[in-house]
Amino acid sequence: MKVRAEDLKSLADFKLLSFDCFGTLVDWESGIYDELQPLLSRLPSSHPIKQDRNLAIQKFDELETQFLATNPTQKYSALLSGAYKKLAETLDLPAPAESEADGLGNSISKWPAFPDTIEALNRLKKHYKLVILSNVDKKSFSEVLNGPLAAVQFDAVYTAEEIGSYKPDLKNFHYLLNHVKGELAVEKTQVLHTAHGLKSDHVPAKEMGMSSAWIARGDANSEKQKAVNGKVAFTWQFEDMKAMTDAVDGADQ
Repeated sequence: MKVRAEDLKSLADFKLLSFDCFGTLVDWESGIYDELQPLLSRLPSSHPIKQDRNLAIQKFDELETQFLATNPTQKYSALLSGAYKKLAETLDLPAPAESEADGLGNSISKWPAFPDTIEALNRLKKHYKLVILSNVDKKSFSEVLNGPLAAVQFDAVYTAEEIGSYKPDLKNFHYLLNHVKGELAVEKTQVLHTAHGLKSDHVPAKEMGMSSAWIARGDANSEKQKAVNGKVAFTWQFEDMKAMTDAVDGADQ
């Protein structure tokens, strides 16, 4: 639904959707949580993170965010492995074996697409060019394109590895806009950035003056949303990709 009435644009006014992938199209949280089980299994049953999925993901996300900011040129797979080791340290657990930590870094292509993702993207493809702007390395994302997202044809994919930085760095968004203009003949005003990540995507989208749509995935009215109050300016908010696609089909009629 439209949440900024002062923005007079319609969903039919755009030519290209740029997507964050993990958290928006692919279920990052489930993928990460599954791979954290070896660590969590070593915690005593009384530990608060042991049975609290949201807390476990939150703690890992905090560490990953730190690694993204301080290691902008490190491959995402290696960064995940490093964050896994750091989590073990913060939980006062013995250092995991390299093979265990690398298991998380190598698991990216196993993370599942959300149930609504594939159908929604293929419907949206009838209306827009589809582009990925993701905090990931090229090898890992090529495996994702041959795995959970194999049934979708994207017009372009831009990864943090080729850009040399991770979102929310504005460099990534300048790269996106420059390349879709040069490669796909699409102007900034014709791009709708579509993402779940508030701090990683919607805060910089506002700074860039880009139009955006928030895919809430259960986070509407959450502490995550409250934490960025005044820092984001998404015009549309949808619970999931299906809801967005239904709105697009309606706007095009």
